[in-house]
Amino acid sequence: MASRKIEIMDTTLRDGEQTSGVSFSVSEKLTIAKLLLEELKVDRLEIASARVSKGELQAVKKITSWATDNNFLDQIEVLTFVDGGKSIDWMIDSGATVQNLLTKGSLKHLTHQLKKTPKEHFADIKATIDLAAQHHIKTNVYLEDWSNGMRDSKAYVFEYLDFLSTQNIERLLLPDTLGVLTPEETFKFITEVREKHPTLPIDFHGHNDYDLGVANVMQALNAGTNGLHLTINGMGERAGNAPMASVIAVINDFVKNVSISVNEKALHKVSKLVETFSGFRIPVNKPVVGANVFTQTAGIHADGDSKNNLYFNDLMPERFGRKRKYALGKTSGKANIQKNLQDLGLSLNDEELKKVTQRIIELGDKKEVVSQEDLPYIISDVLDSDTIEKRVVVENYVLGHSKGMKPSTTLQLKVEGVLYEAHAQGDGQFDAFMNALRKLYTVHSKKNLPDLIDYAVRIPPGSHSDALCETIITWKREDAKEFITRGLDSDQTVSAIKATEKMLNII
Repeated sequence: MASRKIEIMDTTLRDGEQTSGVSFSVSEKLTIAKLLLEELKVDRLEIASARVSKGELQAVKKITSWATDNNFLDQIEVLTFVDGGKSIDWMIDSGATVQNLLTKGSLKHLTHQLKKTPKEHFADIKATIDLAAQHHIKTNVYLEDWSNGMRDSKAYVFEYLDFLSTQNIERLLLPDTLGVLTPEETFKFITEVREKHPTLPIDFHGHNDYDLGVANVMQALNAGTNGLHLTINGMGERAGNAPMASVIAVINDFVKNVSISVNEKALHKVSKLVETFSGFRIPVNKPVVGANVFTQTAGIHADGDSKNNLYFNDLMPERFGRKRKYALGKTSGKANIQKNLQDLGLSLNDEELKKVTQRIIELGDKKEVVSQEDLPYIISDVLDSDTIEKRVVVENYVLGHSKGMKPSTTLQLKVEGVLYEAHAQGDGQFDAFMNALRKLYTVHSKKNLPDLIDYAVRIPPGSHSDALCETIITWKREDAKEFITRGLDSDQTVSAIKATEKMLNII
């Protein structure tokens, strides 16, 4: 059976921009439009609503100018209204040549919002379509609230469709405006429309209020729809629209005898750009584009991946320009750590691996996020600690830092089972800690601590404020010999205290 071509229309720049708090600048709209058409290769773009603002008009002019120069103009669409020709004038000024005319697809909307009869509404629509044609503007028609219309006023919907079948239009755009359809209804309603009007091209425009957007899209395809309206990251009013990335993956993997032009390898790149421009954050568990969706956390999964890819499915990250990761935390296990070590080109023996695994589990229990970039620091800390006999323990401490007051520390130190305590102030929290330590050391050992001659702090590249922090301290003994200790923690002062504890055990 020959494949049926499905047109993918992206409406991120129009319907997606109705996401609460989102507004793209002119340059952002142009950048996104270029990326959607040139790299993602969607078939059509709905980029704006007519008559919204001067800024919207400026953005559309920029996009249509670029689209004209690059042979994309027929793929640029604008939402318009039945408004006595005002939208058509706006279209002419903007340079756009395809209108998506918003009309009433339910008798309830027609009666209570427009307060017109079907006959009056049809006459206004015909006048708008004819005027557009005179100016060489093509028309697609939205049936707003079509899903409720099919539920509550089906006779009106089919009277309207009979009328539209006689008009000079390109496509029917059937929206589930309020996101109320079930998959069964989607299939039933589109099948009914298709049977009565087999030659009219149909687009389905799904919303996601019940999280059924993707399921409804699948049923729309099964019922014979010709096109789909989607948004990047599922952006849109309320719960958003059917999400582009999920739908593309579903079509490619589960829907038979259809073809699409979208380049799925560009989905993640476009998704991240739209996230940046919009400020609309992608949930980490969002299919295909979320930060965590190609990350194995359980050690048993990583082990299975090493044994004939037992935990792989068809959603391979490479399809979307991504890479599988293996999370490091309390459920990681040795297999996850081995996978990360392989990526870094590192190797450990079994005993070292066991110790590093235990350290990562400890960090995970403290709810600290451990990344692959942290791993060399953890290895260094664990293997360095392993060489030191722990006779001195920093048992407890209280670090105080208040505005207008000197930082202070109360320290409890256990030396070979005996507990000592001291309190001191300093110029900073670590300085206060060191002053308290000197008190204990000079009183009880009658010796001086080594001099701290260098103090360096490192965090893994690309990390955030909650990253693991490695503090490297260089000490000088009284005999002028220097040595280095390291401490690792998500708190910089605590990592310095850990490095100091190692120093105490060395001396």
